[in-house]
Amino acid sequence: MSSTGSTYGDIHRYEPARESTAAAIAIVLLTIVEVVFVFMFTYGLVNGWGLSDTGNMFLGGILAVVFIDLAFILALYRKEFLPDVVIVKKRRRKWEDLYIREDDVDGTDLGGDAWEQVKRAVYPYYKR
Repeated sequence: MSSTGSTYGDIHRYEPARESTAAAIAIVLLTIVEVVFVFMFTYGLVNGWGLSDTGNMFLGGILAVVFIDLAFILALYRKEFLPDVVIVKKRRRKWEDLYIREDDVDGTDLGGDAWEQVKRAVYPYYKR
């Protein structure tokens, strides 16, 4: 679904999420695996597995698996259950990203009008 609106904030494209059952089952199974590995990590940490060299590497591996599993869960959730929305944004010139005007590209005086500098610090896109 697309719209022809070009004003700031209009939805340019909206594609609803697929919400597949297979993805929901995969997220549930990955969550169960996540809980098991978090329990293993906590158990190993409490029992002092990290005091030996191999135990420390084992705990590090378990922690890596925990975060990789979490990444898969979040990627599946984002892909299958969040809609794809593109909104119209205001295009800015390069110097506006630097919070300066085109005529101030070469710099400004340090001891210039102090009140103008305060206004620019508070509101960077202030117009004269």
